[in-house]
Amino acid sequence: MTEGTLTVGALLPEEARRGACRVAFVFQEPNLLPWRTVTDNIRLPLELQAAPRREHAARIEQSLGLIGLTPDDARKRPRNLSGGMRMRVSLARALVTQPDLLLLDEPFAALDDVLRQQLNEEIVRIWMLRQWTGLFVTHNVAEAVFLSQRVLVMSKRPGTIVADIPVPFSYPREPGLRAEPEFARLCGDLSQQLREAAR
Repeated sequence: MTEGTLTVGALLPEEARRGACRVAFVFQEPNLLPWRTVTDNIRLPLELQAAPRREHAARIEQSLGLIGLTPDDARKRPRNLSGGMRMRVSLARALVTQPDLLLLDEPFAALDDVLRQQLNEEIVRIWMLRQWTGLFVTHNVAEAVFLSQRVLVMSKRPGTIVADIPVPFSYPREPGLRAEPEFARLCGDLSQQLREAAR
């Protein structure tokens, strides 16, 4: 596939940029401001959007609750958090905007596999509550299959979509799914597609 049309919430990109669609990002690195507390890091996009100040506390509290951080955690600075907790704060900062479209660029790549799986399960749980549209970039095959409704495989540069693989598993996705034969088969098929795309 070398061409196509992009819409964001049924809008052309130019319309979406004018604020008709809320878009949030979670990057590979948490990129938290070290001089701000967890609460104030999560508040940042609300300040940038000029959201009414009276809404901040409730939205931040809701976002903290979604990712499982306590009021005590909310007063800490990034240097006092583990890598997994910093990534949770980064996710909370994106969710506080109540996005229609959430873009995630390998957010869990630097985490150990156990923590990565836990955060994948958290993403699924939160998605079931919020139902945003998500685009999740990852090189981890099992992560792609566990999270997605469909997986797009891209070729080497110039990147083109070479496979569009539907994921048949229903939600919620429980941890035991990873031990199912069908999950392993789909991971194997996807791995083969990636090997072919890398040639």
